[in-house]
Amino acid sequence: MRVSRFVVAATGAALLAAVPGATARGSVSAPSSISPTAVLIHPDVVYAGSVSTGPPTTAQCEAAFDVACYQPAQIQEAYDLPALFSDGVTGKGETIVIVDSFGSPTIGHDLKVFDRTFGLPAPPSFAVIQPAGPVPPYRPDSARVGWAGETTLDVEYAHTMAPGANILLVETPTSENEGTTGFPQIVTAEEYVIDHGLGDVISQSFSATEQTFPSTQSLLALRSAYIDAAKHDVTVLAASGDSGAADVGAGGRYYPFAVTSWPDSDPLVTGVGGTQLQLDAAGHHTAPDSVWNDTFSVPTNKFIFGDAGPNPLAGGGGLSIIFPRPSFQDGVKAVVGHQRGVPDISMSAACNGGVDAYQSFQGQAAGWYPVCGTSEATPLFAGVVALADQVAGHPLGVINPALYSLSASGAPGIVDVTSGDNSVSFTQAHTLQTVTGFSARPGYDLASGVGTVDAKSFVPELAQTAR
Repeated sequence: MRVSRFVVAATGAALLAAVPGATARGSVSAPSSISPTAVLIHPDVVYAGSVSTGPPTTAQCEAAFDVACYQPAQIQEAYDLPALFSDGVTGKGETIVIVDSFGSPTIGHDLKVFDRTFGLPAPPSFAVIQPAGPVPPYRPDSARVGWAGETTLDVEYAHTMAPGANILLVETPTSENEGTTGFPQIVTAEEYVIDHGLGDVISQSFSATEQTFPSTQSLLALRSAYIDAAKHDVTVLAASGDSGAADVGAGGRYYPFAVTSWPDSDPLVTGVGGTQLQLDAAGHHTAPDSVWNDTFSVPTNKFIFGDAGPNPLAGGGGLSIIFPRPSFQDGVKAVVGHQRGVPDISMSAACNGGVDAYQSFQGQAAGWYPVCGTSEATPLFAGVVALADQVAGHPLGVINPALYSLSASGAPGIVDVTSGDNSVSFTQAHTLQTVTGFSARPGYDLASGVGTVDAKSFVPELAQTAR
């Protein structure tokens, strides 16, 4: 068994002038061993384990691999969704927008298999658009396979959380010979969606380390879609990454010090970190959620990488070098200081506790894979936001102020995460290196944000608190 995490190299081209809402804090810099000449945008999905012909149960994963895996009904129960569903709160009338480079050529079929297997209704509408230009024909290289897997996870688990919501998959092309790949197309596509009123919440399970941008200006110039989303009351979410306090630079090398990524670090975006669930077969919690960190778990490393590790495998989080502390984090300035801190909220992401996803695109065997990472956490939370949009009767827009207000007030829907950290270790240049991250604590922290959610309480709380 061999599992890969796929990286797509892309250049961060400056499309627009600097925009309001961000203040540069010096220049972006990278260590001399990592070149900042290319922006690395990569899907935050991790494949866990080998393929199976049917979705493995928790007991089967634990018996075979000594790690857990979960099915949709367990995830729904873990976040207290059945009570909402029974009241008709399913995301009806809302549209979740999933944005991925390339997409998957088999996603329509794969979602049908997923729904049929788990008894989920088909989304009222499932559409695929390519507003930034046509996606090149599929070929099963590592980049396309990685993004197809990302797309599969995003669509299937956003649908799990909000089965009554519409799903709009926005696929973007990457021009491989123009030298400006990745983010510019995403900006174009998202602005199209926002300006045409096509969705209520945008889920982005990709990121790039802030240090990989050639300059502060080049990053700020890509923010126009988020400013547009805020003006149109569209909520934007982004994954915080899967390498803990470290992250990836050019050539796939990890930074040897704590870094964070964008767009999750953007104040107009809600950064979604990772937790580890411990559930029984019915989806009931057997222990409190903790910060996701599988870096030092030998069974999980063997399951994912085929070795004993350590390998960086944890939720991202830390302090931005681009954005100063936004006003909604003034109440947690003792933690973040003068900088923007991420994540804001966390959901299930652990590989010891991955979710079963079905895929059939070429490049990997068709079947069921346990999948994990903040790529899982982000569409899960997108589904929760869609439920809150339905309850509110309108899209909620930028929800970060509401998250911090609910946390500060001790709202029952915010479940504090108080154990775990996102420190990671890895061998690089034949040397074992450790990047010390951040520990969970009562209240806000740079490993879990304000914590996680109990959706039964959180959905009406968010609907009432967000504007």
